[in-house]
Amino acid sequence: MLSYDQIQEFQTQGFLVLPGLATPDFCEQVIRFAEQQLTDDVQPIEYEADTRYPGAPASREAEGGHTARRLLQAYARDPMLTKWATGAALAQPLLQLLGDGALMSQAHHNCIMTKQPQYSTATGWHRDSRYWHFARAELISAWLALRNETVENGCLLVIPGSHQLQIDASQLDAAQFLRTDLPQNQALLAQAHPVVLQQGDVLLFHSNLFHAAGKNLTTAGKFSMVFTYRDAANVPEADSRSAGLPEIPLQ
Repeated sequence: MLSYDQIQEFQTQGFLVLPGLATPDFCEQVIRFAEQQLTDDVQPIEYEADTRYPGAPASREAEGGHTARRLLQAYARDPMLTKWATGAALAQPLLQLLGDGALMSQAHHNCIMTKQPQYSTATGWHRDSRYWHFARAELISAWLALRNETVENGCLLVIPGSHQLQIDASQLDAAQFLRTDLPQNQALLAQAHPVVLQQGDVLLFHSNLFHAAGKNLTTAGKFSMVFTYRDAANVPEADSRSAGLPEIPLQ
C-alpha cells in the first residue's frame, strides 16, 4: 500500500518510484521471453526505423533498420505478462491513485520496450498524452525496469511537476516535442532529473509529465515493460486509437 507521503509525491511531482516491486528472477524470465520473441520475429514489433526519431535508420531496409524498439501488445503475448499487468503488485498502488474501477488500456504502451546498443535512438521531450485521446490527460503508466537503468543505457529523464504546467503550442514542434531552442523551455529543461532504476523497480508516471530518454551507449540491451491505466470516468474518445482495443479492469 502506498503511504500518504508517496501519494502526495506522485501528485506533486508527477512520478513515483516503487523499489523492488518485481523479483530479479521474474525480470530475467521476462527478458528471456522477450529475446525469444524477437528471435522468432513474433509480431507486432516496432523497429527503430519506424520511430522516425533523429538518428534512427531511414527505413527497415537501411543498416540497423530491423533493430527492435518495442514488442507491442505485451498483455496478450503470454499469461506471465497478463498476470503482471493486472496483478496485485501493480493493482494495489494504481487503485489507490486512480480509484475503484480503474482499467488498463491495451491501446497505449502495453509493450516490452527494448533499447539496443549501436542503433538505439534518443527520445525527445514529450508528454504521452500528445497522441492519446481520453476525456482527461490523466493516465498513469507503470514502467518496470527489467535490468538496471542508468543514464549510460538510456534511462528515462523527467521534469518534476511538469504534469501540472500549462504549455503554449508555440513551445512544441510539429510532432508535439518540447522545443529546445526557446529560452522558456531551456529554463524548464534545466530542472530535468534522470530516473535511475534498479532491476525490479517500477516507475509510475503521469501521462502529462514531460519525459525523455537518451541513447543506449553500453554494449548490453536495456529492457523495460510498460502498461498504462486510467480511472473509471476517464473514458477514451469514441472512434479514436485510444478506443481501439478492449480495456482490462483492475480488481
